[in-house]
Amino acid sequence: MGTMKRLVVFVLLSICLKAADSSGIEVSIFSGTERSTLLRWTRYPGASSYQIIVTLRGSPGSPIAFASFGPNTVLGSVNSLSPNTQYTFTVNALDDSLNTLSSAALDSSTTPEMMDPIHTVKEKDSETLIAEFTSVSGANYYIIRVQNNNGVFREDTVSSSPAVIDNLTPYTEYSLSVIAVNEGGRNQPSAPVTAKTILPPPVLSASSPSNDSITVSWPPIAHAVQYSLTVYKLGSSSNMKYNTSNTNLTVSGLDAGSIYYIKGFAWDMEGRQGEKSLYINQTTRPPTPSSVNFTMVMTNGVAGIFVSWELDQEVHGPIEYLVMSDQNLTCNATIGPCILSRVGCGEVHRIEVTSWNSAGPGSPTNPATFITYPCPPDSLTLEESPDENCTLSWDTVAYADSYQAFIKRGDGGEETCNTTTNNNCTFHCQCGYTYLMFVLAFNHAGSSPQGEVLNYTTLPCCPEGVSVSVVSADTLEIMWEASRGAELYETWAADSSEVIRCNDTAPVCALSDLSCDSSYSVRVTPCNEISGCNRACKAHTKDTAPCTPTNLMLNRLNSSTVGVSWTANNRAANYTVSAVGDGDILTCTTSGNSCDITGLNCGSTYEIGVIATSADGQSLPSFTEILETEPCCPLSLTVDQVTQAMTNVTWSHAKGAHSFIVSLTSPRGHARCHTKDSHCLMGCITCGTNYTVTMEAYSHSGRLSNCTHHGFSSSACCPSGVKLYRMAGNSLRVLWRSAGSSHSYVTEMLGSANNYTCTASPGESSCDVSNITCGGVYKVVVAPLTADGSKVQFCPQRYYSVSCTGNNIGTVIYRGKRSVD
Repeated sequence: MGTMKRLVVFVLLSICLKAADSSGIEVSIFSGTERSTLLRWTRYPGASSYQIIVTLRGSPGSPIAFASFGPNTVLGSVNSLSPNTQYTFTVNALDDSLNTLSSAALDSSTTPEMMDPIHTVKEKDSETLIAEFTSVSGANYYIIRVQNNNGVFREDTVSSSPAVIDNLTPYTEYSLSVIAVNEGGRNQPSAPVTAKTILPPPVLSASSPSNDSITVSWPPIAHAVQYSLTVYKLGSSSNMKYNTSNTNLTVSGLDAGSIYYIKGFAWDMEGRQGEKSLYINQTTRPPTPSSVNFTMVMTNGVAGIFVSWELDQEVHGPIEYLVMSDQNLTCNATIGPCILSRVGCGEVHRIEVTSWNSAGPGSPTNPATFITYPCPPDSLTLEESPDENCTLSWDTVAYADSYQAFIKRGDGGEETCNTTTNNNCTFHCQCGYTYLMFVLAFNHAGSSPQGEVLNYTTLPCCPEGVSVSVVSADTLEIMWEASRGAELYETWAADSSEVIRCNDTAPVCALSDLSCDSSYSVRVTPCNEISGCNRACKAHTKDTAPCTPTNLMLNRLNSSTVGVSWTANNRAANYTVSAVGDGDILTCTTSGNSCDITGLNCGSTYEIGVIATSADGQSLPSFTEILETEPCCPLSLTVDQVTQAMTNVTWSHAKGAHSFIVSLTSPRGHARCHTKDSHCLMGCITCGTNYTVTMEAYSHSGRLSNCTHHGFSSSACCPSGVKLYRMAGNSLRVLWRSAGSSHSYVTEMLGSANNYTCTASPGESSCDVSNITCGGVYKVVVAPLTADGSKVQFCPQRYYSVSCTGNNIGTVIYRGKRSVD
């Protein structure tokens, strides 16, 4: 570094003290002392010599020194100058005639006077010295020359005194001198002085082997004869000092879990104190926890030992705790308690707690023994006695101080039983309940887990409210209140000859296919799959319904009465005969084996059966017999004449009738029709004739009712030979041939403009129509009148054209005839 500083100064001098004239010669200060200056210049072509002229700066006309040099010289000095004086230096290039070819000048000064030796040297640290010297006038800066015994030196540039000299080798002797520097260069070094650096600081490291001691160690330092250490506790104003010739020291009697600061230095053989080390800190190991407690805990269904403790003093910095069990369980904590998990029942643990800090572990606590909660009892058995008392027993468990049995009934009822000496418990057990039982063991750590659960079901209770009823001749329905504990019911009925059984889960049962008119013993037995059946329930007696009557026979007494008989085979019963039909029920009742049904209706079908009844119910009905009565005659019958030779006969509904034969009978002939309908169209009728109307009504089975109705007279015959003649004026005469003299006739002339009517008295065969409008076509009908004065509607129509002659009737032309529209 000193060499670099000198190089920089030299370059600066070379740059600053360089001059040239316009012809090109250049001059510079090469070096200087307090009384001489060495100049350097460049050759100039044709120069035979060079001349240096020195004047005081500001007095160019008064040279104070000269120097001449040959043509091959480019470096020359001027001596006998004054120290620290400003000069102007001029260099001339001369020819043979001493004429100036080129000239260059520059200003510079001589160096300061030679300095006094360094008067004070102090040691700052093992690698640094501080030198104090006396400043001189005219110096721009100073150079400290440093040299060791091996001849290695360096120069450090400083601006003033005192000067800091660093990067030295510890415990090494140096020769020191000072040089002043200005623009003229460096003066001669001062007389050297000798100084020696001190020992380096020890590199300390520390550890805490116990909670009340710290061991400090360091590598040995060459030339050290003794070491001094200072130790003080954080927060304390006092410190502890120790001297040793060893490279380690153990300090005891310290506070546990506290932080201590340590520094030290070495002594050399001259008795000088070496450089002090930086402080290091070391924490003593933590104290041993006290008041250790253990409890059992459950965390997410996992059992563990909850371990807690206390510290009797305050400590510095974070503390960690390690809890260890001889069962290979550990847990860590930074502040408070922790849990050893997972643990099982009936385990014996030896547990110790150790505190840790950055120095390491403290002394563990004395091992403490902890027994976990006991294991659950097993091999549970139950013994049930006839007086509804049950005894629950189990095997004893290691480390158990007491037991508690839990008995829970199926209806939610609970009871417990505590014991410290026995391994059994007696309690009242009722019929029809399922009991869930388990036993817990206890010790100082708490309760055992729930272990084996004994599921025991007592015999189901006998049903109450049993009722037996007859629902049919061969079926008994048994109903009861559901009994506690029953999953299935066995129901049976027995008489002198048979046993009928029924199994069901519902509290109702129907026993079928029993013998009618018999006495049965009925028993309901409750069962379940676990405990079996309770066969001590009482029986109930019930008679079945009467037997069904057989061999039913009917005897038709008249159209509205039938006699019914049957075979009776019951011990005591009443019999009811029913005839069902026509929307009605007809009955007769007897204790014998026959009775008569009266009031039968025509046109009806009856189902006739018999039922036997006793105090125990009804028998099944007998097989029925079908009785069909004769059909009813229609209440009304009407004969309407459709044409002169055809009639339409209609009648009202005839109940029970399936088909009809209707006859019209007269001396002049008869007509007949056979139909299923309620009307009949009959031809071949003679007009003007009296007929007798009869009907035969038949049922589906062919039963016949003869129905006679009033007579029927056919209409009068229509006239024939109807003609139309023109009369005087505007009159027309209608002529015809009548079929008899007892009828009156009506004549109708119907035209597009006018209609005309005239009536002939009985026996007459013509009729005159007056005031006829000519010029049109007329429809002419001549029909007999019935007894009530109405016109026969089926006589034919004739068409005539009536022309005009002037205002009177002209020609009458026949246009044909047709049936009535």
